[in-house]
Amino acid sequence: MASLKDLKSSILSVQSTKRITSAMKMVASAKLKKATDNVEESRPYVTEMSKMITNLSKGTSSKNPLLVGTGQDKVHLFVVVSSDRGLCGGFNSNLARRALNDARALKKSGKKVKFLIVGRKANVIIKNVFENDIVEAFEELNKPVPEYQHAKIVSSKIIEMLNAGEFDICTMYYNVFVNALEQRPTPKQIIPLASSVDSDKVNDDKQDSNEEKYSKAIYEYDPSEDAILMALLPKNLIVQLYSAMLESFAGEQAARMTAMDNATNNAGDMIHNLQIKFNRTRQAQITGELIEIISGAEAL
Repeated sequence: MASLKDLKSSILSVQSTKRITSAMKMVASAKLKKATDNVEESRPYVTEMSKMITNLSKGTSSKNPLLVGTGQDKVHLFVVVSSDRGLCGGFNSNLARRALNDARALKKSGKKVKFLIVGRKANVIIKNVFENDIVEAFEELNKPVPEYQHAKIVSSKIIEMLNAGEFDICTMYYNVFVNALEQRPTPKQIIPLASSVDSDKVNDDKQDSNEEKYSKAIYEYDPSEDAILMALLPKNLIVQLYSAMLESFAGEQAARMTAMDNATNNAGDMIHNLQIKFNRTRQAQITGELIEIISGAEAL
């Protein structure tokens, strides 16, 4: 049986942990409000740009590799957007598991897979399985918050690899922020351009009428079709990456807030149980001492 000193030490230790998890929950909650505002503000722009580029691609003869890829399906590049910090439940592990499962399936069918990773946590997980397939890992890129310039750095690496013929298809994996309790690991093909807007978007039911309007639109190019696409396609790639980083950051804060709330509650339950055990042990010790005193008195 644990001594009173050990139990008291355990109670103080758990109380200290509870204060830390409670503070982390409040910090994540404060960051979440700004992060969700950024996500909500970016979604309309990202969605409409995706629709416009998708419909432009239906009526163009351009062979821009960002639009049509290489025409092959031998080498896949997975861009995995995760977090640099942990203590957020299964946020990173669920995302990495989705990417790893898809990578295994492609390798089994004879394809080659390469990884470009944003965030330290996914890098640690994927490195344990496909260390030799990681091209580059960007760590501490989202500090203090994701910025457009951060997405531009990743985009430049992707375009550099595409121009060098290092992959045929590029798919981005990230957590879509649904709400404070749900972050959905989602793959999204970004090169070549997917034939339709991502089917996993949260607001699917609001897209139908706008998609029909865009699909029937007729576009005129000035100065030229190639010049317009040369300007729009790299920007679209940056925007898609930036959107994924914003979604991931918001999801990270929500997952951490939930995880720390659960940890705080569990610490409270543990303190309660330890306190009961402490009281019972102290009561048993006092009772034993009283019995010894009474026995000694009777012996006299």
